[in-house]
Amino acid sequence: MTQPPDPVAPADDTARALARSLLAEARHAALAVIEPGTGAPFVSRIALAPAPGGVPVSLISGLAVHCRALRENPACALLLGEPGDRGDPLTHPRLSLRARAEFVAPDAPGRADLRAHYLAARPKATLYADFADFSFVLFHPVSAVLNGGFARAYALHPADLLA
Repeated sequence: MTQPPDPVAPADDTARALARSLLAEARHAALAVIEPGTGAPFVSRIALAPAPGGVPVSLISGLAVHCRALRENPACALLLGEPGDRGDPLTHPRLSLRARAEFVAPDAPGRADLRAHYLAARPKATLYADFADFSFVLFHPVSAVLNGGFARAYALHPADLLA
C-alpha cells in the first residue's frame, strides 16, 4: 500500500515571510493549554504583541485558568491569523504555533524594557500591567504549521519564524 504524499511542505522564503508577518501583526491569539486537574484541552483568547526579537508576549492574570495551566505545564499552542472580510474563512492564512511559555519574573533583567515595549503596542494594558497577579509571558516557538490558504501548508522551525 502506498503512502499518500505529506500535504505539509517544508518552509520556503514565501512561507517564512508570511509566518513572520502573522507573528508581527498579531494583536490576539487563541491559546491552547492542558487544564490542570482534568488533563483536558482548554482554549482561551489572549492579547498578544511581538517582543523584541519577534517572540510573542502576553500579559496574563494569575486568576485565569490558562495562567494556572501554563505554570503547571508550559507546553502550549497559539493560533494566529484573522479571516478576511470576504470569502471562506478557511482560505485566509493562519499560523498554528507550538510553544513553551516562560513567565518573566518581576525582577528579571530586561523586564522593564519588555513592559515598555508591550505597553507601546497595547497601551490600554497600562491599566492593569502593574497589578500583582499579572505576569508577562513569552511564548518561545518550538515548531509551527502555516496554512497559507487552500493547499498551501508549510512546516516551520523556530529559525524560520524569528528573524
